[in-house]
Amino acid sequence: MQLIVFIIVYPIIWLISILPFPLLYLFSDFLFFLLYHVIGYRKKVVYNNIKLAFPEKSHEELKKIEKKFYSHFVDVFLEMMKTFTISGEEINKRYKFTNLELLKDLEKKNKSIIVMGSHYANWEWMAHIGRFLDYEGFAAYTKIGNPYFDNIIKKTRGRFKINLVQSTRVKRKVQQNYDNNVLSIYGLLADQSPQIKKANYWGEFLGVKVPIFVGTEVMAKKYDFAVVYINVEKIKRGHYEASFELITEDPNTIDDFKITDKYVNLLEKQIRRKPEFYFWTHKRFKHKDKAPKN
Repeated sequence: MQLIVFIIVYPIIWLISILPFPLLYLFSDFLFFLLYHVIGYRKKVVYNNIKLAFPEKSHEELKKIEKKFYSHFVDVFLEMMKTFTISGEEINKRYKFTNLELLKDLEKKNKSIIVMGSHYANWEWMAHIGRFLDYEGFAAYTKIGNPYFDNIIKKTRGRFKINLVQSTRVKRKVQQNYDNNVLSIYGLLADQSPQIKKANYWGEFLGVKVPIFVGTEVMAKKYDFAVVYINVEKIKRGHYEASFELITEDPNTIDDFKITDKYVNLLEKQIRRKPEFYFWTHKRFKHKDKAPKN
């Protein structure tokens, strides 16, 4: 059954992926109309998330952010499909890294690197960073249930010299690389909400007290990895710029949770500048009422 689904669906995805960008975004406008005005996909979740994050804004301001978000959301979904066939030359023009020398300097110092990212702007096209670095690149991902789709996605990312590692196996892979002296760069989207039973740190995110994922910091301290934040800005439709900011080169000199706090602070600033480009459909604040009492 899974093979049949793949045989039916993948050609459709491939056909969408070969559309010229003007046609791709015309199709995106059509899907936006369906998703936002007809289907209303997760509109209540999106609106409530934005309202929690920006209680000072009026209903009209919140709805304006919501509408812009849905337009961007569909764009990113189709840009993900475009990844299957986009050329290296094309993605270079549309997704620029402005200060790769920061990562290059860390490479020269033989420091493995964790790049802390988030579900902001276009996180999928970050993968082509592997083409500019000498290190082996790895990115955590959630395995897709259909093995045929899972394999094609891993193969696609491999074109950009990035190896996808199932989230549950990241620790094992990092340990393996460390034991074998494989200098690596790891891309981790650290804005996910941890399972409540595994939450051991709570903090403020956009003014709401929530459990915060600290696995990246723990890993950095255990293996003495440099930690870098990637800030992605949407310049215009289909065009992005990514810059890097060093959080720390020596994680064990920093108090516990301060690396995580710095990451959250940088992400908050990014979201507050242009909130419509954050991924508001996921329930980032679902545990807010379970915060421990001080």
